Amino acid sequence: MIEMDAACRLGSFDLDVRFAAPTDGIVALFGKSGCGKTSTVNMLAGLLRPARGRIAVNGTVLFDSAAGIDLPPERRRLGYVFQEGRLFPHLDVRQNLAYGLKRTPAPERHADLDQIVALLGIGHLLERRPAALSGGEKQRVAIGRALLASPRLLLMDEPLASLDAARKEEILPFIEQLRDELRLPIVYVSHDSGELLRLADTVVVMSDGKAAAVGPLEEVMSRLDLRPLTGRYEAGAVLRARVAAQEPELGLTRLAFPGGELLVARLDLPEDTEIRVRLRARDVAIALERPKDISILNAFRGRIVEIGDGDGPHVDLKLDIGVPLWARVTLRSARDLDLRIGRDVYALVKAVAIDRHSLGRRPRPEDETVPL
Repeated sequence: MIEMDAACRLGSFDLDVRFAAPTDGIVALFGKSGCGKTSTVNMLAGLLRPARGRIAVNGTVLFDSAAGIDLPPERRRLGYVFQEGRLFPHLDVRQNLAYGLKRTPAPERHADLDQIVALLGIGHLLERRPAALSGGEKQRVAIGRALLASPRLLLMDEPLASLDAARKEEILPFIEQLRDELRLPIVYVSHDSGELLRLADTVVVMSDGKAAAVGPLEEVMSRLDLRPLTGRYEAGAVLRARVAAQEPELGLTRLAFPGGELLVARLDLPEDTEIRVRLRARDVAIALERPKDISILNAFRGRIVEIGDGDGPHVDLKLDIGVPLWARVTLRSARDLDLRIGRDVYALVKAVAIDRHSLGRRPRPEDETVPL
């Protein structure tokens, strides 16, 4: 468990962060630039000293102003990956990795060089200097150096922010491997909802130096009241699903979830793979009766449970179809269809509507490995 209750003043900006989050999987600090995400991580790391408060990780107190405890960064056993790799330019990749290894006494190490090199696929880079690496390669080496310090928690401060789309797609699978294969607790800072939806298990939504909301990803992203912070245009539901069957002759995949089955454009995944998919509110239409002779393949019976405040010509509806689902319709459609809380409707979803870029694979129990 990460326990954070700390405050400090940075110029005219007041940081007063309080939350508790599990250390299972990835905890994402999410919010707009300038909301206090990096400063919160720096308080965890010991790079920024709070004026008051208490910080603990899995029962180990890192800072407690009342008790006079303030562990220096090197004693906190937290790995840190910055936006830029910050590799030592005069050392080659092997030497940069060895620096991380040397930071931890041999009896306390739970990772070795060969294992981390294989996990991150950087064996062919060991003799190179940082200047000869791409942005994605630098970040993989930086991650490896942090892992070889055998941290109890890995802090990642917008590690993909300086990379282009292709390099981001290169790094994301390695971060998923850290979560799924090493089962290493990670605090991940991002303002990118796509990264959040693909990686995070728990979300801390930050706003104006405070934690505005904390909870499981699916729960936080389904809250209409958080739309100004989580993003209106990209807003939608996040569903945990299982690959139930493939229909290769039709180019379709059937995904089973608590609300039924979702037909989507073919995913190259084996049956029984657990995944997480996002359905944007703008991709969900509403009908009062089950449609006939229509090209849309998915129609889910549900009930309207919440209606957002109208903003411009649109309004967001929260539906219960066995799981929460959002739909965005025009104010005129809401009026003409008499859409109101408690009304039974059908949610219509195109097979091509899922956000494939934020598709996150979740490991099956038999895929999980014993933590290091």
